[in-house]
Amino acid sequence: MPPHPRGAVNVARRGLIILSLINLFNYVDRYIIAAISESLRHSALHISDLQYGLLGSGFIVVYMATAPVFGALGDTRSRPRLIALGVTIWSVATALGGLAWSFASLLAARTMVGVGEAAYGTISPSLLADYFRKEFRGRVFGVFFLAIPVGFGLGLAIGGLMDAHFGWRSAFFVAGIPGLVLAALALKLHDPPRGIQDDVTPSARAPRARQGVAAAYRALLRNRPYVLTVLGYAAYTFALGGMALYIVKFLERVRGVSEGQASVGFAAIVIATGLIGIALGGWLSDRLLKVTKQSYLWVSGIATLIAAPLALVGVTVATPAVYWTAIVLAQLLLFASTGPVNSAIVNVVAPEIRATAVAVSIFTIHILGDVPSPTLIGAISDATSLTKAVLIIPVALLVSGAVWTYAAKKGIEA
Repeated sequence: MPPHPRGAVNVARRGLIILSLINLFNYVDRYIIAAISESLRHSALHISDLQYGLLGSGFIVVYMATAPVFGALGDTRSRPRLIALGVTIWSVATALGGLAWSFASLLAARTMVGVGEAAYGTISPSLLADYFRKEFRGRVFGVFFLAIPVGFGLGLAIGGLMDAHFGWRSAFFVAGIPGLVLAALALKLHDPPRGIQDDVTPSARAPRARQGVAAAYRALLRNRPYVLTVLGYAAYTFALGGMALYIVKFLERVRGVSEGQASVGFAAIVIATGLIGIALGGWLSDRLLKVTKQSYLWVSGIATLIAAPLALVGVTVATPAVYWTAIVLAQLLLFASTGPVNSAIVNVVAPEIRATAVAVSIFTIHILGDVPSPTLIGAISDATSLTKAVLIIPVALLVSGAVWTYAAKKGIEA
């Protein structure tokens, strides 16, 4: 049953807190491997740069391949149960990574993490959209996606510290435990009627819900604002996927920063810029919604366009004061795009197909984004140098910002 009106706010806030905590440990798990990359290279597994890139790409391939399945289930089945299932799978798979005896076994464990995260990642935005009305979603998704910088930063810090004191295997064991507790909490989440916060009546929801997955895919392909937003997101994800996996390696190998300083230092930057950037981007895009319906795309597009040249400075200038400053400013602007672009995706599609829309978005941004980017950067690095390989990152950011700004300027309505 739906919650009593007096308790609806508390139900929504509780849901936001639990889903945000799950998202936090999702990113701790996903990026803890970045902190132990050099240790894996020198371990008995002898992970090369190309194999390291494949670990990231392999996870994403499975993640995107299973996302449409969970997206379809998320539009028709119990969302809390599906989320709990996903969290349990990726928590167990993470811990299994610590038992790896070869590259193949580590790759298998990391790909299973993708199955679990696909369940959670596709369904959570749909659930949050049914907890909060449209005018609050920029800030709501801002809170939800604060998990990215904090989780990424904690992943680097925890991974680096565990690696330094107990070895790289311990990092996987520690990262997998919290998810099992959060899976139990997810089972108790309220699952409101789809579209309840969008003034869509049950009689209007039912016919569209029965049309099936094929009809939902056709509707998404005809939705030009959705298509442009997702294509821009793919270029953005290409850049961030490469940056997330290689920035610590770049700082250590090319800039000569010590292992502990690189992982913990960059973790601090990610957390600080993420907290400020995501909060600012969510607040600003919600405020500008009164001025333009394209506020989410304007904020994302302009911020990313400015971030592109800063990222270029960050990977080409050897002076520490300059490249650290450029990295900080670029990260701040990139995080400002996170909440708005995800708000744009859920707002531009019908409530009944939101989980499917998020699933298609996940599939697209990964198959065009961070599936190829880690492997491509690793291959270029092995063939030439890491210094040349990372130059592809600012180019992808420029493309992303241009697409989002174009979509906002055209002001296309669904």
